[in-house]
Parts: sequence; C-alpha cells; structure tokens
Amino acid sequence: MTAPADLAGATAVVLAGGLGTRLRAAVADRPKVLAEVQGRPFLAYLLDRLAAAGVEEIVLCTGHLGEQVRATFGATHAGCPLTYVQERRPLGTAGALRQALRRITSDPLLVLNGDSYCPADLDALWAWHAAHGASATLVLAPAEDTRRYGQVVVDARGCVQRFLEKDAGGGPGWVSAGIYVLSRRVLADIPVAGAASLERQVFPAWIGRGLYGLCVPGPLLDIGTVASYRAAQDFGAWV
Repeated sequence: MTAPADLAGATAVVLAGGLGTRLRAAVADRPKVLAEVQGRPFLAYLLDRLAAAGVEEIVLCTGHLGEQVRATFGATHAGCPLTYVQERRPLGTAGALRQALRRITSDPLLVLNGDSYCPADLDALWAWHAAHGASATLVLAPAEDTRRYGQVVVDARGCVQRFLEKDAGGGPGWVSAGIYVLSRRVLADIPVAGAASLERQVFPAWIGRGLYGLCVPGPLLDIGTVASYRAAQDFGAWV
C-alpha cells in the first residue's frame, strides 16, 4: 500500500465511542461527542477541520448511544463521506481502531480523539511524520499541570522516551493532544481480543521503534469533565 502524499488520500478516524461518565452530570442524554458547544455538537468542529484539510474519507468509531451520532451527521459532512463502526461493548481506543481496520484504506492514517481539540496544522503533521520515517507520531501540547493527562517525555529529535502516568508528579510538561498519525503496522500490534488502550498499551510498546512526538504550541481543549466542558463554551476563540 502506497503512503498518501497528503491528507486527501488519507483515512481519518475519529474515536467517538467514549462513555463520558465524568460528563454525565452536564450531558446525560447523548454521547459525549454530541455535547453542544456554542450551539453545535462538539464533533462538528472536528469534522470541519478534517474537511478543511482536504480529507476525503472519515471513519467514526462510535459506541454508547452511537446511533445518535449517525442520526445527527448522516452519510456526509461538508461533502466528505462518513463511515460508522459502532462497538457493541467498550473496546477502548485501540480496540475501536482494531474493529475499524477493515474500513481503513490508507497507510498511514490520521486519528483524532473525539473529545478534544488542538489547532495543530494537520498538513504539517502529515509531512513531519513522513520526513521522520515514523511508525507513529503523537501531537503534543504544553500543559501547566500534567497530572490530569499524564506526561509524554521526548528527546531533542522528538523521539518519545517515556510516558508518565496521570497524577505522577504533575507540574508543566507535554501531554498528548489526542491527534495521531499511525502506520498500519502499529495497528497490527493491537491485541486481537478484548478492550485495549492506545495510551496505556500500544504506544508504550513502540518506544524505541519509531514513536515520535511533535510538540506544538497548543492550546489543548477537551470536554472530558464538567469543568472543561464549561470552559469549552468559549470555543469561538479557538477556531
């Protein structure tokens, strides 16, 4: 399979299947990615970004109440076809990708978490990944306190050296912005059965095997908690 020269030939996958348990006090009747921010579902902003970047194939990995996502967005967004893969039980971020593998036609592919937003240049990310011959590239954003996210430590070349768990130490550092470029060989490493996590299982196993982090200025916004969701209502200044 030939690597696409740009995002027009890439499959983009949005991980939109999280249960959103920490957000239910504010949004209980819909999937987290449909939580409204300034009158629009949060997922719409991510799909806008992908369409603007020229992506022509988007796969949505849905889960809890995933039928609402399909009903909201239908078959296309801004002229870009949408494909849905809904998990019957929680599979984790890696398990969701494993289930969607048959729908992914490019190598590498672009992956976005459905509950976070970082205004990184997606074209520059794609080119950076290719130029470094990376197996996987994680977009990293700065955080004043990394305890909520966990920290990613990279060297001067951008090679990932280690991951620090959530609540480990804290303080300023680089955190995952929830945007990745992944080769299919990384997906082939996902366990074939049960739930699996990109962050806790797959990525740590690729340290020293072409795992890179691209540090960008940020900022990073997520809607994973009630407090961060309320902060997202100022989202107009981000896009």
